[in-house]
This record gives sequence, structure tokens and C-alpha cells, in this order.
Amino acid sequence: MRSTEKSAIRRKCSTVIWSVVRFFILFGLSFVILYPLIYMVSCAFRTPEDMNDPTVIWLPKHLTLDVIRETMEVMNYWKTLCTTFLLNVGCAAVQVLSCAVTGYGFARFRFKGKGLLFGIVILMILVPSQIISIPQYMIFRYFGPFNLINNPLCMYLPAAMGCGIKSGLMIFIFRQFFRGLPTELEDAAYLDGCGPFRTFLSVCAPNARSAFLTVFLFSVVWYWNDFYVSSTFFDKNQTIALSLKNLNILLSQKLFGGAEVSLREQIVWLEAGCFLSVFPILIMYIFLQKYFTQGIERSGLAG
Repeated sequence: MRSTEKSAIRRKCSTVIWSVVRFFILFGLSFVILYPLIYMVSCAFRTPEDMNDPTVIWLPKHLTLDVIRETMEVMNYWKTLCTTFLLNVGCAAVQVLSCAVTGYGFARFRFKGKGLLFGIVILMILVPSQIISIPQYMIFRYFGPFNLINNPLCMYLPAAMGCGIKSGLMIFIFRQFFRGLPTELEDAAYLDGCGPFRTFLSVCAPNARSAFLTVFLFSVVWYWNDFYVSSTFFDKNQTIALSLKNLNILLSQKLFGGAEVSLREQIVWLEAGCFLSVFPILIMYIFLQKYFTQGIERSGLAG
């Protein structure tokens, strides 16, 4: 009896200790992850004078929206946001469709060279976009009789061909998801006279809503944060990422008027620009995070 009681007490103590340790580990990780976001929000709504006040750490003494308003004017925020939606979110939607079809093909069809081609798809995840940017630029600059530089097609065409930003990962997610669907659904569709394309549209795609949403969110975030590819093909269009990259120059030209402003005081406008850049993505994720988590679990990427 005593040994049983001791083992029960030992198990209870180990459970309590592990719960406390797990709490501190998760709390520490959460703080490390959320610290930049909390600091960004704190700085975006304070005056430049608060940056020189050593007593101001998290809560600003002078809460203001002037910094946000000035940063929006400098970035030409609403026009830039519309351009970003048309270019980046549009490319993300096109990329989702092309990667879904490709992933379904790798998951359900047998053909020669399938393993080799899928290996090339996996290699697309490892190859950075900087390596292929110059060949892509030459292709679009001399696209037959056309010059596609500064044309949205130079972003839409790679996305439509399954060669957009991080397309290899998108194809892999769809392949894993479609491999997990029961083949009986497709067999029933074939018996009803549906071909492969009709089966994909009528049976597989409706059952893959969570995978579509997951890939769409991944794609939107990567296109949204991209400034390298956009700056390679465009010198006229302004996106959110490009405006944020050049925010120092824009502030000097449009807001400061050549006056010297200390770097410490400039932080409030820079953090306001970061806040304006991530705010649409945060709103989208807040409303869609439930389905995003389900898609990650069902695609086999979790664990």
C-alpha cells in the first residue's frame, strides 16, 4: 500500500512540475514571438517625443493617431494597398489553382518520370528566387515582340504555370492532401461518367476547401512580403512591401523636407509603416485561422 501511495504521489508531483515547466516554456516562447509585435504597436501610436523619454517603455504618455495618418500619406497607403491586392493577391489566387491541379496529378495519376518530376518540384522549395531572377527578367524583357517588364503578366504567368513564389511547397501540400482523400469518391464519380477534370472540379476540390485556404494564406503572405521579385520586374508599380522598403527615403522626401530627425524619433514612423503593412494580413488570419489550422493538420504538415 505504501509503495502504491508513494508512486501515486510521485506521478502527481511529476505532473504538477511538468505543467509548471511547460507553462514557463510556452510563456517564454510566446513573449519572444510577440515582443516585436507588441513593441511595433506601442511605437506606432506614440509621439516622437516619447521615444526620448526614458520613463516610456510600453504605454505611451501621448497617445496619438497623427503618426499613423502621416505614414499613410507618405506611403500613399490606399492606392498602394489596391495595387498590392490586384498584383499580389491576384497572383496568389492564380497560383493556388495551378498548384492544386499539379498536386492532384502527382497524387492520383501514374506516368513515366513521376518520381523525377516530383523531385524537381521539391527542389523548387530549395532554390531561392534570386538565382532565377535574371533569366526570368531576360525572358519577359524579350517575350517575342513584347516587353512584359512593368506589366502584371510577368507576375501572373509564373503563378499560372506553377512557378510562382514558393510554388514547390504549395504543390507538396496539395499532393499530401489529395493522397489522404479516399479513392472511393473518385471511383464513384468515374462510374457516373465523369472524366478526370470533372472529377477534380466536382468531387476533389469541394472536399479540399481547407487545403485551398491553407495554400492561399501561405501564398498571400509570401507575395505580400515580397519586394525582391517585384522590384526586379517593376520600377513604376508600388506595393506595400516596396513602400515599406523605401520608407526611410519617402519620409525624408515627403515628411521631413530635408530636416534632420534623429533615428530614434524616426522609429515611430517606421513602426507605423510596419503596422500598416501587416494589419490586413493579421485581420485576414484572425478570421481564417480556424480553417488554416485544419488545413495544416489534414495536409500532414503538422508533426
